Amino acid sequence: MRGTPVAVALGSNIGDRQAHLDFAIRRLHDFLTDLRVSSFIDTAPVGVGPQATFLNAAAAGLCPHSSPRVLLDALLAIERDRGRDRPHPGAPRTLDLDLILFGDVVLSEPGLQVPHPRFRERRFVLEPLAAITPEWVDPVTGKSVGELLAELGTEN
Repeated sequence: MRGTPVAVALGSNIGDRQAHLDFAIRRLHDFLTDLRVSSFIDTAPVGVGPQATFLNAAAAGLCPHSSPRVLLDALLAIERDRGRDRPHPGAPRTLDLDLILFGDVVLSEPGLQVPHPRFRERRFVLEPLAAITPEWVDPVTGKSVGELLAELGTEN
């Protein structure tokens, strides 16, 4: 089965973080084929104020019959099913699923931007993504995930 290659970032910093990520991965298998998942890494919160440490990972697979909007809606449904609450921007979360890349699509519409607008500056996204798809090329910069990670250096 073929499809559009997609990348999703996973994160959690409330409750049983590993169980939340495991739940998301099981659900991702429902609509992505050839799913590959990175190791889980502990990361300090970035840009959200003081809060608990995150457990992060990345997943990449093929999306056979979907558009970026349909996939985003599915990711948001998984978050809701795991008790995600959004009382304010940057709030702690049981589960956070971000659509990072959707093939070579470049899209900006209300509530959806692909590639994810901040993934290039986030080590907690690039590091796990580079572990499973270092050659994947960002359609905006023309640089691979591995190159973006190397350019990030030791900060972030």
